[in-house]
Amino acid sequence: MRLWMLVVATIILSFVSLFIGAIDIKPSDLLDLDSDKTQIFLMSRVPRLMAIILAGAGMGISGLIMQSLSRNKFVSPTTSGTLDAAKLGIVVSMVFFTSVGYMEKIIFSFTFALIGMMIFMRLLESIKFKDVIFVPLIGIMYGNIIGAISTFIAYEAEVMQSVDTFFLGSFTLVVSGRYELLYVAVPAILLAYLYANKFTVAGMGEDFAKNLGLSYRTVLNLGLVLVALISTTVVLTVGIIPFLGLIVPNLVSLYLGDNLRKTIPHTIFLGAAFLLFCDIISRIIVYPFEIPVNTTVAVIGSAIFLVMLFRGKAYAKK
Repeated sequence: MRLWMLVVATIILSFVSLFIGAIDIKPSDLLDLDSDKTQIFLMSRVPRLMAIILAGAGMGISGLIMQSLSRNKFVSPTTSGTLDAAKLGIVVSMVFFTSVGYMEKIIFSFTFALIGMMIFMRLLESIKFKDVIFVPLIGIMYGNIIGAISTFIAYEAEVMQSVDTFFLGSFTLVVSGRYELLYVAVPAILLAYLYANKFTVAGMGEDFAKNLGLSYRTVLNLGLVLVALISTTVVLTVGIIPFLGLIVPNLVSLYLGDNLRKTIPHTIFLGAAFLLFCDIISRIIVYPFEIPVNTTVAVIGSAIFLVMLFRGKAYAKK
């Protein structure tokens, strides 16, 4: 698939997204700059579009970095406990540090996400049987343990409903002034592109990277920080969106290979286009109401994940 095709698809889906909603807005309505519909368009539709694009691109890049560093195509923020660890950080800040502000919650979430990924990478180093299917299953179980701890803390503190609402995974409440944190993904993606070749080399193994004079641990830690940063901003802004960081990099690698310098631009636009498509489906399937986008992503993403899972299993038998 050509990059320009993904760009065109993203532009078309973006245009469609801008004019779908409970309130019918047409392009001609925007000619009156003082109308209510124009204000809704600028305060709600445009921020929502930017949030979807940033979240889709950011989660796609996060999955790409994790798959490269772990040398496993089935590893992502979803299957490594990263999103669950970020959620645990927010739950801890909400329950045990009730007076903290928004910035402190960001720090808590980022710290827990980073620690969670470091623990997962250590688990990978200690596993002798690194089967392509076995590793992500370990990650899923690890994430479920973290998720269970979050649920237990929230249940004991009687904030379960607030936590569930906070991590619902929806763009419904995204308006101007409540999504700008996602712009942190932009410099993170730029850094990922600048270090793309080093991530590719680091993904070939520690010994190989050291033989080429690369500081393996430095590159590894930088990749983990970028993934934690992007995952935290997405979780804090729109909640947990599963499978996106898993399937998008895999779909790109199927036709483009594993060179990160080449795959990053494709991953950015495919991630944005895929999330835009899922959001549009979520908004029209029960129109004028909408279902959380994480539900749509989970249904479509899990189907693609199962296909990749069985494909990987068949490949492993060869």
